[in-house]
Amino acid sequence: MNPHHHEQPDRPGPDELRRRFAEEAREERPDLALLCLLLGAVADPSLGEHGIDAAQIELDELAGRLPYGVRGGRAWASALAELLGERCGFAGSSADYRRLESSLLHEVLRRRRGLPILLSVVWIEVARRAGAPVYGVALPGHFVVGFGDPDERVLADPFDGGRPMTGQDAELLAAGATGRPLDESMLVPAQTLDIVLRILNNIRAWAAHRPERTDVALWAVDLSLLLPSHPARLRHERAQLLVQSGQFLRGAAEMEEYADVVDAVDPSAAEEIRRRARAARSLLN
Repeated sequence: MNPHHHEQPDRPGPDELRRRFAEEAREERPDLALLCLLLGAVADPSLGEHGIDAAQIELDELAGRLPYGVRGGRAWASALAELLGERCGFAGSSADYRRLESSLLHEVLRRRRGLPILLSVVWIEVARRAGAPVYGVALPGHFVVGFGDPDERVLADPFDGGRPMTGQDAELLAAGATGRPLDESMLVPAQTLDIVLRILNNIRAWAAHRPERTDVALWAVDLSLLLPSHPARLRHERAQLLVQSGQFLRGAAEMEEYADVVDAVDPSAAEEIRRRARAARSLLN
């Protein structure tokens, strides 16, 4: 008897994972943890249903370890810093930027390390389960979490173990990343799908520096395209990745489709894309 026979139902195939990801992304209130875990299962087929469930259970258990009766943004921020930062050791370092696992929620839960945005996802999901008024804040170049009503606003930096952030810290971060002063719009609560798109952008950036990982770049673009709103240029990027991975005809066909979309806005750009499509087809000859 095949010893692996029983594992198949636990391991949904890539098409099934993408279908569920697209479905969840279109829910009225998409589940941030589930979207991150489905993304993780696409990246790591060994994760399976069981691994997705185990990660959700771990988030529940962490939430259960928070004290009862916490009131107010400041108290929540320090309760989370004490549990996740001090007792559990969730934090990040510059080395985490070089690892794909730093963008995969199940790996971040296992290793207690990750990118700022993934550590923030852990904080948001644990705090939300415990009833905290929590939200993500997409500062330029560095994702953090906020607690309380926006007028009370208490910020914490999960990448730094949950260190409380002052308004001045946020100002410095924004100025360092953009060269411009902090804009109030940078502090609004981040929407779930924007968080997921930003995670996928980080993965695409990671793969872009590693030409041998076109496979990762492709699934990250595919998942981005399943989000209800995404930048149109991703279709062009996907076509180029197909060509890079040797799928010349599919890549050329997708380039031509994208050129038709661009034609209405920018005919000369469309012509350049068609020229690239012809070049891709000629690689077959």
